[in-house]
Amino acid sequence: MRSYDVVVLGAGPAGLAAGLSSHKSGAKTLIIEREARTGGILKQCIHDGFGLIKFKQKLSGPEYAERYIKMVHDEDIPVMTSTFVLDVKKEDEIFRLTLINKENGMFDILSRALILANGCRERTAKQVFIHGTRAAGVYTAGTAQYFVNIMGYLPCKRCVILGSGDIGLIMARRLTLEGAEVLGVYEAKPNPSGLSRNIVQCLEDFSIPLHLSHTITRIIGDSRVEAVEICEVDENMTPIIGTEEIIECDGVILSVGLIPENEIAEKLKLKIDNATKGPYVDQNFMTTLNGVFSCGNALHVNDLVDYVSESGEYAGKYAAEYCRQKESRKLIPIKVQKDKFLYAVPQFINKEAENNEVVVYYRSKYVEEKPRVQIKSGNNVLFDKKYRKLKPPEMQRALLKLSKDTVDGLEEVNIIMGEE
Repeated sequence: MRSYDVVVLGAGPAGLAAGLSSHKSGAKTLIIEREARTGGILKQCIHDGFGLIKFKQKLSGPEYAERYIKMVHDEDIPVMTSTFVLDVKKEDEIFRLTLINKENGMFDILSRALILANGCRERTAKQVFIHGTRAAGVYTAGTAQYFVNIMGYLPCKRCVILGSGDIGLIMARRLTLEGAEVLGVYEAKPNPSGLSRNIVQCLEDFSIPLHLSHTITRIIGDSRVEAVEICEVDENMTPIIGTEEIIECDGVILSVGLIPENEIAEKLKLKIDNATKGPYVDQNFMTTLNGVFSCGNALHVNDLVDYVSESGEYAGKYAAEYCRQKESRKLIPIKVQKDKFLYAVPQFINKEAENNEVVVYYRSKYVEEKPRVQIKSGNNVLFDKKYRKLKPPEMQRALLKLSKDTVDGLEEVNIIMGEE
């Protein structure tokens, strides 16, 4: 039976970075990918804007993925593609994974540490409670992107987009460039969900209207979408009676949020954060189960792929260190001011860890003008920064370089916001 120090589940930008980092840290590493090719969702993201932080260059998704694929190949790190995880169990201090692929059939491997880099999935029409039949012509933004960019099909000619997530905004532009008419983007929230640059480059530059505080309440059509019913919503996102409008179209593109893929995390009974929908982790990206690490969009949905890869690099490094010396754990919670922040990652600092450099990712709950963010433990200020503006779609990053004495004296850590 094959045995490894670290097994990485997923070969997207997080998994490739984690596998590369683990290998370079001296661990015998295996990367497992269920798709036939590595690269994850980046394979179909042919627009640019990737890699500005990591590589200091503006790259397309395939170009960004290719850099990591080449580095993994050059290091001769084994990768199993078209391979599915059927089961995973922890036996004493070893993980037993039951896998299946066409070359080996069903087989088991052993690992001392496990990195979950499974990515995320899109919410569907049924998950946002849109009424109507199962008419053809309703697609998630990622599916529409796959049809256009990989298969070369135009899924609709006259469409509306529900949700202002980044993939939806990018597909508004992409469908327009391919000759489809995008009638509008409808967002139930009072503020856009995507990055400001995508609002400008994908909607304003192409005169595509954005309707805030609006949603689709009904899809009309039997065999094919014929129209949608649009409604205004109030501050509680409840449709306002009397504001209904029927818009004729042949397609509905859904960009209504992403959810981390955590079936394996649930199988391992990891503690899941209701805010991120991913596992709780400490500063080393280790979950509540010793030896299991999480990174990338499986941990929380990132706005930039550069941060996805960064978390993978950290997870790979610390997973390799865990294999060499299993550390004890004394976890101190990191808590956010709930009326000001959506979430923060990590959720814990392990006082017993040798790593005293803590990267904290966080998002504001609302658009905030000139806020001041502090990270404190008791009266000890660990981080203090003033911002011009904070927006929920734009994730923030704080680097805490803590001394050993500071870590030893840590109490509960709180992230708070005040005015400048």
